[in-house]
Amino acid sequence: MRKIGIDQLEDIALGASLLGAGGGGDPYIGRLMALGAIQDHGPVTMLDPEEVPDDAFIVPIAMMGAPTVLAEKGMMGDEFRVLVDMISKYYGKEVYGVMPIEAGGVNSMLPFVAAARLGLPLIDVDGMGRAFPELQMVTYTIGGVKSTPMALCDEKGNSTIINTVTNKWTENLARALTMEMGGSTSVILYAMDGKTMKEYGVKNIVTRSEQLGKAIRTIKEGRGTPQENFLEVAEGIKLFKGKIVDVLREVKGAFNIGKVVFDGINEYKGQSAFVQFQNENLACTVEGKILATVPDLICLVDTETFIPIPTDQLKYGKRVLVVGLQCYPSWRSEVGIEIVGPRYFGIETDYIPLEERAQNV
Repeated sequence: MRKIGIDQLEDIALGASLLGAGGGGDPYIGRLMALGAIQDHGPVTMLDPEEVPDDAFIVPIAMMGAPTVLAEKGMMGDEFRVLVDMISKYYGKEVYGVMPIEAGGVNSMLPFVAAARLGLPLIDVDGMGRAFPELQMVTYTIGGVKSTPMALCDEKGNSTIINTVTNKWTENLARALTMEMGGSTSVILYAMDGKTMKEYGVKNIVTRSEQLGKAIRTIKEGRGTPQENFLEVAEGIKLFKGKIVDVLREVKGAFNIGKVVFDGINEYKGQSAFVQFQNENLACTVEGKILATVPDLICLVDTETFIPIPTDQLKYGKRVLVVGLQCYPSWRSEVGIEIVGPRYFGIETDYIPLEERAQNV
């Protein structure tokens, strides 16, 4: 158990935006919301997963929809109390604590907002170890955990609870509701007991985010060059370095979908590359050769500051380092690849681990 205040929050937000692999929403917006909540209500208590009783009732807090929409329409501020009250009444159980459903951007920060405002502890665990675009794409699905009952509400006060036959159906129906609600909603799903959370969750993800954020913030203080320091701390593989020359992006089905195209710089001068994304980065192709795909992480960072760049902030002319990170081991299982492998997203290739694809880079 420890307290998370404003100083720690800055590093957590920065590190989580790297693990978000381009998705999870705007880290700036999420950080502002969490800072405001902590300033108003004080530091958040964060628990190690092993400190949570097996019979404790835990709920993930998240935003669903296109990150670009949230940046424009915002939140009313009381969504989390509405959601917690709805799900508590439905189950007939008092919520013990909250947790993030994924790492990255706004969804790494919203549980801090809920914890601070509701006086609940935050659990240092999530269901991805990164960010993915669809609701069924969590390690809890691999473990057979049901996503519903799921509670949704919007900034206008509309709210509902849905039950579905599969986690994929939850994604389909909740996505349709989210579109009708303006493209973004606040949600609780995968409510579970402490035992299930400890068995299938990605533990200590908030701590990992904090460590990464601190390393990025102090990147020029290491032994080597800033790039060498970054790759060492992130345990990353350099895939490409280039200038953005085109960004193709559209909001479709409450997703940011498209690709970003690069012309090589420095040692990659004369080469070209592109990264496809659906909220999160899906695949990196350099000179016609795929070097990385989901479920491994493909992260775009500024070449000077090494601050991660979400997909909704990609702009012409920006100089970017493309880095690959290995995913959480469960995603490399047969079931994991079926849920989040490249073919699910329409990328015509089998999953090959990042370290094998990029071994000659």
